[in-house]
Amino acid sequence: MRCNAVSYRHRRVAEDILKMEKAGKVTARAFTYAELSEATGGFRPESLLGEGGFGPVYRGRLGSSSGPEVAVKQLDRNGMQGTREFLVEALMLSLLKHSNLVTLLGFCTDADHRMLIYEYMPLGSLEDHLLDLPPGRAPLDWATRMRVAQGAARGLEYLHDTARPPVIYRDFKASNILLDTGFRARLSDFGLAKVGPVGDKSHVSTRVMGTYGYCAPEYALTGKLTTMSDVYSFGVVFLEIITGSRAIDTTRPPEKHNLVLWAAPRFKDKRRFAEMADPLLKGAYPTKGLYQALAIAAMCLQEDATMRPAISDVVTALDYLTVAGGGAAANEPPAPNPNQQQQQTDIIGHAGEQA
Repeated sequence: MRCNAVSYRHRRVAEDILKMEKAGKVTARAFTYAELSEATGGFRPESLLGEGGFGPVYRGRLGSSSGPEVAVKQLDRNGMQGTREFLVEALMLSLLKHSNLVTLLGFCTDADHRMLIYEYMPLGSLEDHLLDLPPGRAPLDWATRMRVAQGAARGLEYLHDTARPPVIYRDFKASNILLDTGFRARLSDFGLAKVGPVGDKSHVSTRVMGTYGYCAPEYALTGKLTTMSDVYSFGVVFLEIITGSRAIDTTRPPEKHNLVLWAAPRFKDKRRFAEMADPLLKGAYPTKGLYQALAIAAMCLQEDATMRPAISDVVTALDYLTVAGGGAAANEPPAPNPNQQQQQTDIIGHAGEQA
C-alpha cells in the first residue's frame, strides 16, 4: 500500500511540473535520466561535488565535450528533504529570475528519479572560501567579502521586495551562497522557501525549519515567519564573513561556541571591534569599513524583529560600504547618491544607539 502511495505522489509531482510547463510558467527544460547519466559519466564518484539535505550534487557536461557544464542535484529518497522540497525548488526557481539567484536549467522526473539541473558554479560556495580553510590557503580579502555580502543581500532584496508574492528564503547560510567566476553571489537551495504574507497578514505560521544557529529567535520560538527572519539569518552570515568563524562551532572555546552570543558584548564596546575581524586578514581591512560592517551586522541581529532594517536598507548600506571601501566590482552600480548615503548613515547611527 505504501509503495502505491509513493508512486502516486511521484506521478503528481511530475504532473504538477508539466502542467506549469504547458502553461508557460516553467522555462526550465525536462531532461531524461539517460541524458543526465551520460552528462555525469554515470554519476561516478569523481563527478561528486558535495552532498546536502536534498541529496548528492554531481558535476556534468551536457551534450558533447563542448557543451555547457552543469550541476545535477539528485534527490536522496532517504534524505532529510523530500518530494515536497523538490517541487518547491523546481517551481520557485522556474518563476524567480535574478542575477543573484542560481539559474535552474531543467529537471528530471523520469520514473522515480527526481533531479534538478543548474548552471555550474566553478568557485563552489562561500563556505568553501571562508570557513575552516586548510593551512596555506589564501583567505578572501576584505573587498571580496563585502562584494559577496552585497550580492547575497541583493538576492534577498529581490525575493522580499520584487517577487510577487514575496518569498521568504528561510535557509540563508554560507553553504547556500554559491559563487560564479567573478565571486558574484548566487543564492541556491530553495527547498525550504515559503511564500510570504500578503494583504493584511503580518506573518506566515509554519513548522520551524532551517539550520541551527541561523534561525531568528522569534521564528524558532513561535513558528511565525516574516522577511525579518531572513534579515536575522543574513546578520549571522555577515558576522561569519567578518570574523571567518562559524555560527556554531563546538571545537572552539566554550565562550565562542555560539558566534552571535560571543559577539554581543563586543558590539557594545568599540575598543573590542578589532577582536571580531578575521585574524587571517592580518589587519588588511579599512578600520572604518570594519566598524560600519559590524554596525550593519548588529542591526540585523536585533532580538526585536521590529528593530531590524529591511533588507533594502541593508543593500543600500552595503552599496555605500563597498564603494567607500574600494570593494565595488566593475559591473556593480556607481556610488550611491546622497539620499542613499543618508540611509546608510541612519543604519550605522541606529546600531550605535542600540549598543
